[in-house]
This record gives sequence, structure tokens and C-alpha cells, in this order.
Amino acid sequence: MSDLTKFLSESLMVWLIIQVGLTLIFLWYLETYQQPSDSELPKTAVILCLRGADPFLPHCVRSLLNQNYPEYDLKLIIDSREDPAFKIVQEVINETGAKNIEVSILKTVRHNCSLKCSALIQGVSDLDESYQVVALVDADTIVHSNWLKELVIPLMDGTTGVTTGNRWYVPTGKYWGSLVRYTGNISTVIQMFLFQIPWGGSLAIKKSVIEETQLIEKWGQALSDDIPMHKILQKQGWKIKFIPSALIINREEINLSELLPSLQRLILCSRLYHPKWLALICEAVSSIVFPGLTLLLTLGMLLVTEGEKVLSLLQSYSLYILGLLLLILVTQRRVEKIIYQQQQPITEISLTTIVKMLIAIPLTQLLYGLAILSSISTSTLTWRGITYKINDKGNINLVAYHPYQWLDQPTDPKMSL
Repeated sequence: MSDLTKFLSESLMVWLIIQVGLTLIFLWYLETYQQPSDSELPKTAVILCLRGADPFLPHCVRSLLNQNYPEYDLKLIIDSREDPAFKIVQEVINETGAKNIEVSILKTVRHNCSLKCSALIQGVSDLDESYQVVALVDADTIVHSNWLKELVIPLMDGTTGVTTGNRWYVPTGKYWGSLVRYTGNISTVIQMFLFQIPWGGSLAIKKSVIEETQLIEKWGQALSDDIPMHKILQKQGWKIKFIPSALIINREEINLSELLPSLQRLILCSRLYHPKWLALICEAVSSIVFPGLTLLLTLGMLLVTEGEKVLSLLQSYSLYILGLLLLILVTQRRVEKIIYQQQQPITEISLTTIVKMLIAIPLTQLLYGLAILSSISTSTLTWRGITYKINDKGNINLVAYHPYQWLDQPTDPKMSL
């Protein structure tokens, strides 16, 4: 038992040191990244696919219509005319009087890919030759006025095929699900940066790269629109560049019961398409199994009153959790500088929320562990009311389609769909 105690204590400390190192690499990149100087900006299409009315959809559309960019058009592909998003979008268009926006209804529901991929195929296929860049954005984002410019400029260097940001959740502490999602997302953002995985909610890609890589054909058989891009672009020698200013604040809330299915979807997509899936599993073992075993062993020893060993394990576990909390707070503080530069309001983390994080960290490890276990064996997935059957990454089956209705909307207007 003493050997196991020593092994777990040392494993926690080694993994904490590794996490500190990886976080410092990310923070160093944020600190040293320099936006390239302005160049001639190509005509760009911004594509937003909608199914359901996300909590901040009106703000999202307004922010996309308020870009400091010379020539761009906003292309919206809405799931159906019955969709709650349709009315909201029309109200924003009437309010703003915008002319550079086009609303289309999804024409073809493909049954061998996700609805989002169907919408993206339609949106990109309808573009004429005048567009040189395509930007993808999600409805849970509220972008700043220079967002599009800062995504497109780095594409002009000749070797970069995709530029990307990521989402950054706000730690309100109102719902435990929101706090767990915030905690886990920090690790996800750093992983995606290190592995060069783009996020389709804040992304720009050269139209020529879409054609060269046959991305439209790949989307036609995919569940995820963004994770497969890494491998597809890498084969053709294109780079994916992370843009710090394209980190987008997400102020939506979520409860624990809704969080687990969204984690399962994220991890399932990673299992199908992530280029380093085995590395993610190894990371999960270090981040979830070792701390979990340490906590269980500590509780077990308390029952048999092995005081000295309990104290040793408890010290290691407490140091590990406090170390992770410190990493979260340091990273949050650095990201707040980016948020401030975007002229977005900053949500101060209260002492109560910080104390809750001490519970949220092990809770995050538990829920991610459950999501990983369930994703390994699952063959079905429900996403915004649509069920998909997954046989493998190239064999996706949309079981049955139905339009999204107002009754499908959450009762809390800030709750994620």
C-alpha cells in the first residue's frame, strides 16, 4: 500500500509540473503573438449556420454586421422557416437596415453528415468566384469589430490555410454545470492550441484551400466540421494558426444534466477525428484516473485509520488541486487582457466562485471521465434534437429530421442549446 501511495503522490506532482509547462507555453504565445501589418484584404464571406435561437443570437448577428472590414457579406443558413432563429434574424435585419446579409433556408438535409455540415456545404457551394476567404462563426459568439480583419490578415502569408480562435466561457458560478464547463474548457483550449485543432466557431479559411483539400466532399461524410480539418490540411502542407484576439467570450449558462451530453458529443467527435486521440487518452489517464484514485484511496484509508498515509495522500491531492486552481486564475487573468482589448465587459471572479472551483475541479475530472467512457461505446448521438447513428467517422447516419420549434427552447434565456 505504501508503494501505491508513493506512486500516486509522485504521479500527481509530475503531471502538475507538465500541466504548468504546457500552460506556460500557451501563455507565452498569447504574450508574444504579434498581429501582422495590414495588407490588402480580400472579399470574404462569413457563414453562420442556425438551428434554434441561441441565447445571444441578436447580439451575435449585430456584431457580425459591425465589422471593421472593407468588403464582406454575412451568409446565414437557417434550418427552416419554422425555426425560432428565423424571426429573430429578420428583426435584426429590419432594425439595422443591413444590406450585406443574405438569409437562406437549408435546402437539402443530407443523411450522411451533421446538419451543420449540410448547411456549410450549401453556404460554401453557393459562393461565387469573387470570394477569396470564408469565415465560419457560431451563434454563441459575440465578436468584436476587428474580429474578421484579425482572422484574415494572417492568411495572407502564403503558408497559412486556416486561422482560428476559440471560445472562452465566463465563470459566473450561477450553475455548477457552467463552472465545470469553464474549468474543463481551459484545458480544451490549451490542447487545441498545442495540437493545432481549429474551432469552427471563430475561423477563417482560404477558399482555394477548401477547393484544393476537397473539404466540401469531406464535410459530406462528417459529424464535425472543424476537428477533421487538421489532418486534411496537414496532408496538403497547410498550417493552422491560432489567433489570440479571436478568443471569443461565451456568456451562456448550462446545468449539469445538459453538460454531460455536450461533453459526450465533444469527446465522440475527438475519438472519430482527432489526429492524436491516443495522446488525449493518455492525458485523460493522468488528469482523471490518478487524481480519482488518490481521492478514493484517501477516503478508503480514512475508514481504516491509516493516518500517516492519509496525510501524505491528502497533502499531494490538495497541492495538485490548488496548483490547478492557480493555473486557472493565472490563465484567466491573461485572457482578461485580450477581453479588455476587445472592449468587452470583464466579469470579476468572486471569492465564492473561487471556493466553488475547488469543488468544480474534481467534479470536472469525474464528468469528463464519465463522458470518455460513454463515448468509447456509444453509437448514437443527439444534437439539437436530431439523432445520429455513428458506425465510424465516414459512416454517419441522420436517423430522422424534424424542424426546431419554439417549444424546444430552454426556459432560462441564457441557457445553452
